[in-house]
Amino acid sequence: MEDLYRENILDHYQNPRNQGTLEHPAISSQDSNPLCGDEVRIDLGLRDGVVQEVKFSGKGCAISQASASMLTEIIKGKTLDEVKNLSKQELLDEVGIPLGPARIKCALLPFKVLKAGVWGIGQVPEEDTEEWEVE
Repeated sequence: MEDLYRENILDHYQNPRNQGTLEHPAISSQDSNPLCGDEVRIDLGLRDGVVQEVKFSGKGCAISQASASMLTEIIKGKTLDEVKNLSKQELLDEVGIPLGPARIKCALLPFKVLKAGVWGIGQVPEEDTEEWEVE
């Protein structure tokens, strides 16, 4: 089963979904992981509080970039409240393979960027950022 998830990660890395930027995003946020050099930006286009368009850009390892691609697919069509309530575990379940502490930070960088954007920079709820470890 892990091989299937690894193939999915490689597919998202080599053929990213929703890659690019939006010209006039309603929400845009970006951040980086200085330890490994991963960078992610996420742009959201909203209509009536629903994510109509989502794009990501950046550079980094296969895990961070595939995770960003997967995250865009998860949130497209969701309300802003649903995005705010998305858990890091939902994204990690989509990634689907066991990750060590360093790789969890890679996988969750897009999640952190998204949450910073939808909550407003510096206002990410503590339970969403605490240690970036899986319970």
